[in-house]
Amino acid sequence: MLLHLHVKNLALIRETEIDFSEGLNILTGETGAGKSILIGSMTMALGGKVPREMLREEGEPALVELVFSVDHPGLLRKLEELDIPADDGELVLSRKITGSRSICRLNGETVSTSVLKEVSSWLIDIHGQHEHQSLLNKKKHLEILDAYAHEELLSVLQELSECFGVCQKLNRELEQTLGDAGTRAREQSLLEFEIQEIEEAELKDGEDELLEQSYRRMVNSRKILEALNMVQSLCGGEEMSASEQTGRACRELSQILQYDEGLGNFNDQLQEIDSSLQDFVRELSDYMEGFEFSGQEFQDTEERLNLINRLKAKYGPSIAEIRTYLEEKQKRLSILANFEQYRKKLQEEYEKASKKLEEYCRKAHGIRVKAAEKLTVLMQEQLGELNFLDVKFEISVKDTGIPSANGFDDVEFMISTNPGEPMKPLGKIASGGELSRVMLAIKTVMADQDEIDTVIFDEIDTGISGRTAQKVSEKLALIGRSRQVICITHLAQLASMADSHYCIEKQAHDGSTQTRIRRLSGEEITEELARILGGARITDAVRWNAMEMRRLALEFKKKTGKTCQ
Repeated sequence: MLLHLHVKNLALIRETEIDFSEGLNILTGETGAGKSILIGSMTMALGGKVPREMLREEGEPALVELVFSVDHPGLLRKLEELDIPADDGELVLSRKITGSRSICRLNGETVSTSVLKEVSSWLIDIHGQHEHQSLLNKKKHLEILDAYAHEELLSVLQELSECFGVCQKLNRELEQTLGDAGTRAREQSLLEFEIQEIEEAELKDGEDELLEQSYRRMVNSRKILEALNMVQSLCGGEEMSASEQTGRACRELSQILQYDEGLGNFNDQLQEIDSSLQDFVRELSDYMEGFEFSGQEFQDTEERLNLINRLKAKYGPSIAEIRTYLEEKQKRLSILANFEQYRKKLQEEYEKASKKLEEYCRKAHGIRVKAAEKLTVLMQEQLGELNFLDVKFEISVKDTGIPSANGFDDVEFMISTNPGEPMKPLGKIASGGELSRVMLAIKTVMADQDEIDTVIFDEIDTGISGRTAQKVSEKLALIGRSRQVICITHLAQLASMADSHYCIEKQAHDGSTQTRIRRLSGEEITEELARILGGARITDAVRWNAMEMRRLALEFKKKTGKTCQ
């Protein structure tokens, strides 16, 4: 359940906090006061998109925090997997937005937006202002049915999708075999040439690097020898070389050792330096004697490098990639050499996969048909409670015979809202108000199945009034008995059923316009209902109507086992 909302520096909201309660929480206010900003802030906190226009121009970071009480075993297991403790059964979701950057946290632990979305799917279901319009699209009908049958259908759809992918791959490969024999012969000839060229090179791992190193040494041999001759002269030459100087120093020091025993350490170090230098000069001389190569060796190295580089330019930037290319072409050549057998095997695999795909499609179809029958009964019941008199509702599940990654079913909601009228597609006959009520019925059924603790309706009252509005208000009150409902509304009938009523107001403060929210109590509730019912002037008659509406709401809740605030 959502316990607390904290919003800071977002659109018209400088800073506001709300404590929500159990049951039906109603939010009302004048048009443009900022009601939808609150819903937008919740959506952002749950990992949704951040509209740039909602960020304040001052550039101050926006912050949205939601505090939930959690006890669902599945959610607690998920939090444990993420190593996020749910202290005292509470979970704090927060999102801080600065420019194009946002930081998401769960109980203080930084998480990705995808993790935030995954966790929030256990906590809350938001029905936006225009979501009911999605019912005009048949694809939405399939999504709703699949969501209802999720537990039984999920594994089947996963297998179905994988099988469909295999069929598509095999079909593409079959299409590639439709070329003429002449084209295949030319391809085969080219493959044989490329394979022969690579195999004759007898490439060895790492030889290109060794050859390049040797080639650089040969090309720069004059510079190397000139430098080494200079080093040899400086270190071991006859006149003024380092070796001569250290040898002379050793002789001078040895002549005075008898006068001071403390000079022994210096003598040992100098002798070691002299010995190391002589070893260096000998090793350098040996290296220089061996630093010779023939013109033939240089030519062979250059030609081998040119061959390897030519193969790299044609078949891949490294010897490993050339080998990979060779393996692929050898496989392709094997296919062309045994083309008829390959095509026959491919056809058999495709037929086998297609048969398997059809089996999965039929299995998914069977599950959907059974789920549609159950969902139809539940929807019929819910729609009857929402003032659809003599309504008939069906879910059509047709086998199109054309497989896809989701099966071959065409799902469509059918409805008849008047006695004697035939069943017709929902999207073709339903008005805006009827679509709103159908979506409310769907949300009610799905929430009961998913056991989501909090459901938010942003202006579910679109296109309804009078007796229908009363029925919708009663339905929301009944839903509020089993879970928390947060509802933004412009209708007094819905507002009168509130367990907790909040007023959203736009006020001028320090030269700027800001949105504030406060919980109403006592006479404030009646005054707000009167404001919704009345026009420019609220009369005593309007106030009396508001009190009567509140009294009837209290009476309904007592009758159904629920009391108002």
